[in-house]
Amino acid sequence: MRANLQINATPQFRVLSDGQIEEIYHAALDVLQRVGMRIHDKAGLALLRDAGCMVRDDKLVYLPGWLVKDALNSVPGKIVVAGRDRGMRVLLETNKFHFGTGSDCPSLVDPYSDAVRKYTFQDVLNAARISDALPNIDFHMSLGLTSGVKAVTYDRHQFLAMLKGTSKPLVITAVDGEGLADQYEMACTVLGGSEEFARAPLFVVYIEPSSPLTHSVEAVEKILFAADKGIPAIYTPCTMCGGTGPATLAGTMVQALAEYLVGVVLAQLKRKGAAVIMGGVNSTMDVATSILSYGAPELALVSAAMTDVSKWLGVPMFSTAGCSDAKVLDQQAAIEATMSVTIAALSGANLIHDVGYLESGLLGSFDMLVMSDEVISAAKHILGGVTVTPETLAVDVIDRVGPGGHYMAQEHTRQHFRSEMWFPTLMDRQMRRVWEASGQLTMGDRIRAKVLSILDGHQPMPIPVEVEAGLAGIVAKADERHLS
Repeated sequence: MRANLQINATPQFRVLSDGQIEEIYHAALDVLQRVGMRIHDKAGLALLRDAGCMVRDDKLVYLPGWLVKDALNSVPGKIVVAGRDRGMRVLLETNKFHFGTGSDCPSLVDPYSDAVRKYTFQDVLNAARISDALPNIDFHMSLGLTSGVKAVTYDRHQFLAMLKGTSKPLVITAVDGEGLADQYEMACTVLGGSEEFARAPLFVVYIEPSSPLTHSVEAVEKILFAADKGIPAIYTPCTMCGGTGPATLAGTMVQALAEYLVGVVLAQLKRKGAAVIMGGVNSTMDVATSILSYGAPELALVSAAMTDVSKWLGVPMFSTAGCSDAKVLDQQAAIEATMSVTIAALSGANLIHDVGYLESGLLGSFDMLVMSDEVISAAKHILGGVTVTPETLAVDVIDRVGPGGHYMAQEHTRQHFRSEMWFPTLMDRQMRRVWEASGQLTMGDRIRAKVLSILDGHQPMPIPVEVEAGLAGIVAKADERHLS
């Protein structure tokens, strides 16, 4: 769906003016040229040195503005990602928004016992099955962190669970360059070869630099491998205002943008035209608890402001919504999820992730995911705007009904009510007596029932047996390489 249209206009939303965006961009260039970035990967340092950057012995690199501008000129503004079901696509272009889960939560709320425990392989697979069944979840991240496997190869097991659980487009994490290479091989195995992956990538890889102003060996390995193989990459910090970034929102944006631009430069030096998506989780450090707040209004505000910057630069945006600092699915979770989903949709960000997060990104909740699907549905309806045509102005219908009449028997009503009105699947609109007779189910009751119904009945598009065996073989080989 596209937000901020000028024709058949949707609701309009913007945080920054062009002048403010230009100030932030030039400040980021100033940071790159005056402060520099510490790059720990030898191959990355060599590329930057050969491109004309000043590289000090302590791995501090100063990037000239002309190099950044040249790199931005070759970043694609449109990316297509397709799932195992090649008809399941997300189109990343200006103002087209898509919602999906987050990744790598260490714990989940068991939907059968309500116990908080670690994610297993089956839980990650179940998270994918729930995403697969929900109509307003457009792409899938793992939601959980697979336990019970080697830490150095968990990403391959996790990817296998995701592939089995959904045929939608994916966003993945990887331990390092080797982990990304194995997952790329798995994706090519599923799709039937690298040519099909190149035509429409199965996944986007999420890569984080380390704020402030540091880029690890693993992060640089991944951005260079992604560029080489044509894998779209998200290169984004998770900056804490007042902690790993300045206390001011504008200052945090400057630092985050500068860190992203390093990923752009590295990727373009490796291969011109490499897709590098901007964005991420930039929020406040709660001064009382030192957490990165996922429910803070500043998270939604900075995400929307960074979306304005991404549009000005002409690059796709990875944003955040459908998440909360609450520990359970309660009123706080509903408020924070609804606020963030609505603002993210209004902003026109492209990949909006972390739907289903509780406890500041530590707890992946199937209930939160299902509830947020309903919120996203309502937000999409709002973003549809109001269509104003002679037909929808309905003057002739008003004339026919006249004072004191009703519209229930009008053909105009029959033709338009389904497209004009939003119909909930979980929210209750019954009269009290009907609700009481039906068991007095709360919203939480209805959400949990839907979760269990999906887990009991939904089956994703299967992977052929021989293909799944090939995937398992790649995972097993990765484990064997790390026996010691």
